[in-house]
Amino acid sequence: MTVNFKVVTRMMVILLLVLGVSLIPSLLVALIYKEYECIKAFAIVIALCLIIGAGTFRRLGASVIKIKNRDGFLVVALCWLVASFVGCLPFFLSGAIPDLVEAFFESASGFTTTGSTILTEIEGLPRSILFWRSFTHWLGGMGVIVLIMAIFSSLGVSGQVIASAETPGPTLDKLTAKFSDTAMNLYLLYILFTAVEVVLLCLGGLNLYDALVHSFGTVGTGGFSSYNASIAQFTSPYVQWVIFAFMVMCGINFNLYFVLQKRGIRAMLRDVELKFYLILIAVVGLLIFMNLMQTETYTNTMKCIRDAYFQVAAIITTTGYATADFDLWPTFSKMLLFLLMLTGACSSSTGGGVKIIRIIVCLKLVKRGISLKIHPNRVVPVRVGGKEVSQEVATGISNFVFMYIFVVFAGSLLIAFDGHDLVTTITSVMTCVGNIGPGFNLVGPSCNFHFLSGFSKFVLSLLMIAGRLEIFTFIMLFSPHYWNSNKI
Repeated sequence: MTVNFKVVTRMMVILLLVLGVSLIPSLLVALIYKEYECIKAFAIVIALCLIIGAGTFRRLGASVIKIKNRDGFLVVALCWLVASFVGCLPFFLSGAIPDLVEAFFESASGFTTTGSTILTEIEGLPRSILFWRSFTHWLGGMGVIVLIMAIFSSLGVSGQVIASAETPGPTLDKLTAKFSDTAMNLYLLYILFTAVEVVLLCLGGLNLYDALVHSFGTVGTGGFSSYNASIAQFTSPYVQWVIFAFMVMCGINFNLYFVLQKRGIRAMLRDVELKFYLILIAVVGLLIFMNLMQTETYTNTMKCIRDAYFQVAAIITTTGYATADFDLWPTFSKMLLFLLMLTGACSSSTGGGVKIIRIIVCLKLVKRGISLKIHPNRVVPVRVGGKEVSQEVATGISNFVFMYIFVVFAGSLLIAFDGHDLVTTITSVMTCVGNIGPGFNLVGPSCNFHFLSGFSKFVLSLLMIAGRLEIFTFIMLFSPHYWNSNKI
């Protein structure tokens, strides 16, 4: 079985068409604010995408082709690489980010919903550029492939195969018989969440532009803001609580909202991953609040509660927004946030990280290991939510966690060539692989990634994409076994 390059090319062409259309709202923003350099940049990229896309698609035709697993992995990886490159062109051509590597970093950070930035002065950039920068979060949050499947229901390719290689989490449940219908339902819910948050933020005093930009970053769990101070720019507790609520909501497995619709809130709350996720937010938020008050870091109790829970939600959902510089918090609080960087949000959410369900299974495996040490002949199945986890799934999760840790350390070794301190080096890689955004020390919430070398920025860009694609989808393309048809 060899790679079907006709299928791969066809998906790249469709991606160009989708990206060309997706750039139009940003062009309209540039027209509204009369940003002439940006108008030219967006127009050039839109024209290139649509002309190349339409011309090539017509030549390839519309025959029905069933996509295979091998093709799916290549399609997904190339889609994210191509999207990141095309997405960086408006930054580069407009002169907003004149360095191509930095423009690619910013675009990759946007599409992968990482939220790490190389920008040192955000508020000085054109509004259309900042709009596109945040809109990439919205496009990448649910997934580029899921978006394509939601729009094109008759592509003649198997959507489930490629979407499963892209979607965060161990599984992607089909809500309907056809995956294209599932994709459409997910995007309708995604749009609904976005629209509701925009309305609520506008009611809180934000103008439509700021409401859209920050809703894109929240619902996509990305974290790009149009202000240097991030969410701390808005002193309104109402605005911060609205964003907090939507971060938490979008860190939940989106499939559960359909369970809520069909079987009610009780059925939804019986989900083990959801309960663990909500309890973790509640407990860690309380511990950080107590630590901040005990060390007299805060004197205002309500602000302390708000900042503590906001930062917990921002880190565990991998959104990365900030209402405070948590790098200045006590070590205990920072350690808790560091641990949350490893957990991530729920599977099949827009968040990144290892995912809560994998953490649960790993804890169950540790518990079983201890039990078997005491009673070697005992049969101890691993159960999650009353269902037994198969050996194949348990092994897959263990392999993923090992690979995740390996990639973090391997990436840290490469970034270490820049010669920065250990905390900066490790957390810069962790936040990129986990699609989190800010780290600690030189990459903390009040800093950025501009000081890193071009080599490090490129490596981190690839790590963002690898993390967004759950490591294996991206890493396997570098394996000789993938390209040798006799070995797969």
